[in-house]
Amino acid sequence: MQVFYTGAEWSEIRLRLLQKNFRIGLVPTMGALHQGHLDLVKRSKENCDVTVVSIFVNPTQFNNPEDFAKYPQSLNDDLDLLKTEGADYVFTPSVETMYPQKSQMTLDFGPLERVLEGAFRPGHFNGVGLIVSKLFHLIQPHVAFFGQKDLQQVAIIKRLVLDLSFPIEIQTVPTRRENDGLAMSSRNRRLDAVSREKSLLLFQSLSWAKEELLNGTSWLEVQQKVNRNFKQTEGVSLEYFELVGTESFEILKAFDPNQKSSLCVAAEVGKVRLIDNLPVNA
Repeated sequence: MQVFYTGAEWSEIRLRLLQKNFRIGLVPTMGALHQGHLDLVKRSKENCDVTVVSIFVNPTQFNNPEDFAKYPQSLNDDLDLLKTEGADYVFTPSVETMYPQKSQMTLDFGPLERVLEGAFRPGHFNGVGLIVSKLFHLIQPHVAFFGQKDLQQVAIIKRLVLDLSFPIEIQTVPTRRENDGLAMSSRNRRLDAVSREKSLLLFQSLSWAKEELLNGTSWLEVQQKVNRNFKQTEGVSLEYFELVGTESFEILKAFDPNQKSSLCVAAEVGKVRLIDNLPVNA
């Protein structure tokens, strides 16, 4: 496994790889890796000749400076995990490398970024779009791999690829969960024992709501019951629990079994913000 730090280093490597007609896969991460990230690496290795993993905590996608400062970082451990998993290259750039000057450009994804994460984290998807565009330009992969847990981000990136004509295939890998159902996330490291137990309410609510919808219960009734459950749980503050079109991310007022839809949730558990989602009939 080779670690590199600049686009110039990668250009030389990539030229040699292309001479061998190698198919290049990219797994963008912000580090603090867990098994969910390693699932992306595994999928890349199954579909590509060479796998590149980027590790970069991107400051432009944090609208809360405190959240950015507290984001867990464990580079040495991450590199050990990636070496064991069989990643070929790891890109660990500095902030100065990715942003030699403060970015003046903004990306607007229209209605797709006006809801859910976009509404609660203004500017977040602009930052995501900027860093992913930079990585796509620098690495020029054939395929990029993203986790389903960040479902709205996946929709944003697919729109980015479509609108900017990136010649890159996007593959989505299912959410990896702990044995009790909690979606794996780097942020889980910040949960204390009490908050860790209460965090299960997210997945429990998603699973119950999916079952109820498929059994014919109205979406309004389901949503109201979930909202009440969160209000009755001390130490957990619900931001949203919504039913959306899986690809459009349009907020739905009713469940249609013939339309691809997903349930999405975000909540503050203790002092840690968690998100999750579950396809209903996607």
